[in-house]
Amino acid sequence: MIKIKFKNMPEMTVEPMTTAYELLEKINFPNKDTVVACRVNKLQRSLSWKLSMDSCVDFVTTDSIEGIEVYQRTLSFMLTSAATRMLGLKLHLSQSMNQSYFYVSTENPITHDQLDIIFNEMQRMVKDGTLIERKVVSMDEARAIMTSQGYDDKERLLSWTGNDPVTLYKCEGIYDFFAQAPAFTAAIVPVFDLHLYEGGIYLSGPTLNDHTKVVSLKVDKKVFAILQDYSKWLEHLSVGTMDHVHNLVAHGHSRDFIMLSEARHTKMLSTITEEIENRTEVRLICLAGPSSSGKTTTSRRLRIHLLASCIDSETLELDNYFVDRSSTPKDSDGNYDFEALEALDIKLINEHLIALLAGEEVCVPKFDFMTGKRRKGYNLKLRPGQLLLIEGIHGLNEKLTENISNEKKYRIFIGPLTGTNLDRHNRIGTTDTRLLRRMVRDNCKRGHLPEMTLKQWPSVVRGSFKHIFPYQENSEMIFNSALAYELPVLKGYVLPMLKSISENSPVYGEAQRLLSLLQYVPIILPDNVPNISILREFIGGSCFE
Repeated sequence: MIKIKFKNMPEMTVEPMTTAYELLEKINFPNKDTVVACRVNKLQRSLSWKLSMDSCVDFVTTDSIEGIEVYQRTLSFMLTSAATRMLGLKLHLSQSMNQSYFYVSTENPITHDQLDIIFNEMQRMVKDGTLIERKVVSMDEARAIMTSQGYDDKERLLSWTGNDPVTLYKCEGIYDFFAQAPAFTAAIVPVFDLHLYEGGIYLSGPTLNDHTKVVSLKVDKKVFAILQDYSKWLEHLSVGTMDHVHNLVAHGHSRDFIMLSEARHTKMLSTITEEIENRTEVRLICLAGPSSSGKTTTSRRLRIHLLASCIDSETLELDNYFVDRSSTPKDSDGNYDFEALEALDIKLINEHLIALLAGEEVCVPKFDFMTGKRRKGYNLKLRPGQLLLIEGIHGLNEKLTENISNEKKYRIFIGPLTGTNLDRHNRIGTTDTRLLRRMVRDNCKRGHLPEMTLKQWPSVVRGSFKHIFPYQENSEMIFNSALAYELPVLKGYVLPMLKSISENSPVYGEAQRLLSLLQYVPIILPDNVPNISILREFIGGSCFE
């Protein structure tokens, strides 16, 4: 017999090779219908995982971000399997929006009839309890399977990564691989919907708050157009999937790759500058975005672009208006909630904005992230005709600028909205991209251990959905701060950080998840990253520091 320990339940003994699902059936676990996976000794596993030794087991439920990701991953596999088997369609995960994934056909636009066939097949899979089986095969066999299915990008990616053996998953005869496991059966992911949009399919799963309800899909046409434009740009340069990036790096083209990505940012900033130049009534430029979106560098680069067009401006960083750490609100887990609006001194911000736009002088505070306290900063006064540029996660929240009329404001939302996919079906989400950025920055500039950043991150993500993303639609412009080359550069920094996290750490499993994703990414040295780049805000060496 083997011993199984739980977080909040008594220890129990079971026979070796008992599956996690069978274990779940034996215990009095609340809301069993919300369980989609488990963590065995802190590593995420499918419920079909066989327990062969004394273990600690935690069940992953749909009321967590991790659980929703498992649910969505499973639905995605079902979708691509159904499309491949029923219609011979090869779907490409193009982008995500509002917790829904957007797929396009690599050949022709998807029709209503095709959508119905795929949807009905997915429902059939749920009803029949189609199993998703885990298979461990040699790399040669895995590559041969991917080639036979027409998944050439996956075959090339496996050849570049050189992993042997390879863990594959099988759904109704179709094989695929993922950085993390899907659910072991379609029966436990019954809540989903498909929406036809612009010749593609949006796949929506359940909400985080109620796993019985499908997330409400709301497509922002402005965001959609930006994401599609960027995807087309990546495809035009043949860097839409990571196998192409591996090839590019191997042939010594990293520098050109970096320069092209940076040129795109320069072009977007020129467009924003031109719009502001044509709106002579604007006095206040508001930049906002979630944590680690690149707000500081974007604001400073924009100021240079404006100056080149004879528009002078001053920048006010809202991060300097954090309340002292002792007064920072806490989230439901008892952690400091730096994403909450109340983490800022709203009253002082409004007073300073009104005074500055009226031509008065103010003393801007300086927040010390090491000590968690605000101290005296510098005096600031706008010259006649000067614009004021504010940047911070809440820059688009009307409570910060409620006494300033809309015609005097130009609002910009900043975020790494999309990037190069691992392959046609797998991507590193924008949330993970920001996490990797923040991990490097926090370690280098704020003295935070990677473990601390990982512990805080769930709170940061919840805060972003609550306090930041709802305001992106208020913006006149959305700036996609993603850089196609950044993951290969960040990998060189975060790899040793993630590997340093002990098995005893509560975030060990999360560190392993990120390492699993990064195994498919090549490394690009940072030497050719220009000092004006957004990426320098995180890895250091920025000319704005």
